[in-house]
Amino acid sequence: MSKKLAVVILNWNGKNWLEKFLPSVIHFSQDADVYVIDNLSTDDSLEYLNTNFPTVKIIKNDKNYGFAGGYNVGLKQIKTEYFCLLNSDVEVTENWINPVIELFEKKPEVSAIQPKVLSYNNKNHFEFAGAGGGLIDNLGYPYCRGRVFDDVEEDHGQYNDETEIFWASGCCFFIRSKDFWEQNGFDERFFAHQEEIDLCWRLINTGKKIYYTGKSTVYHVGGGTLNKQSAQKTYLNIRNNLSMMLKNLPFPKLIELIFFRLCLDGVAGIYFGFKYGFPHLWAVVRAHFGFYAQLPGTWKLRQKKQIDHFYQSKWLIFKHFL
Repeated sequence: MSKKLAVVILNWNGKNWLEKFLPSVIHFSQDADVYVIDNLSTDDSLEYLNTNFPTVKIIKNDKNYGFAGGYNVGLKQIKTEYFCLLNSDVEVTENWINPVIELFEKKPEVSAIQPKVLSYNNKNHFEFAGAGGGLIDNLGYPYCRGRVFDDVEEDHGQYNDETEIFWASGCCFFIRSKDFWEQNGFDERFFAHQEEIDLCWRLINTGKKIYYTGKSTVYHVGGGTLNKQSAQKTYLNIRNNLSMMLKNLPFPKLIELIFFRLCLDGVAGIYFGFKYGFPHLWAVVRAHFGFYAQLPGTWKLRQKKQIDHFYQSKWLIFKHFL
């Protein structure tokens, strides 16, 4: 008999992460079914799972669909009330599940929840991907409570609350299965990066809420597939962010904001070029052409209704850097 929650790890050549972190997931997830969706790994991940963790349910995708597509394809085979989409490089802790399920049951309007995300390598600091809950500024730049761009805070219990946020981190992403499928899951064209923000934005546009609970804590390594300095990550983040805004912004703000962001991206490209090298400058150029190539399909995915007041901070990039 299946349980109310499925903890689902997407794997691609991640045997080392599974060795390191899967034991804690199994130990602290007795009230959940644990799945691994494999994106056609070429290492011996599956042999390792079959030999060492026979209770883990394995779903085999027929190719590497990326983060977004990999989950969309694999989750179709899982029937449960709640999904927890968990990165393979996350260490969970005792009682990490109960506060989330209790919050879902207390607030039926909530579609997705994330726990407190701390750094595995520096455990008294927040981690880049999620920290104390995701927010967005009026220019469409995502940031977190506890992390603004590359600057992260030390954890002093300042985000031990339960509060509404704008987006929940994909590294540990709890969501009601019915809400996931009502939105047709992640946008598979994103491949990876910001697909969870796009999904949360779509849910908010339909009247749903996204929440954070500091009563649950996980530790995230970060950069398990693409490290922070990857030019491909720069490309995906910029392309996907522009597509996300095109899909979800109300029309008057969309015209104003997209043009402004394209100009700011040009400045960012020069900055990245000096800081990280030419591949990152070129990644920004490629991201814009990738956005234009997807534009007709993205426009078709615009929802009928978009909220006007989507941001919690204004002009974050100028406040932070200037």
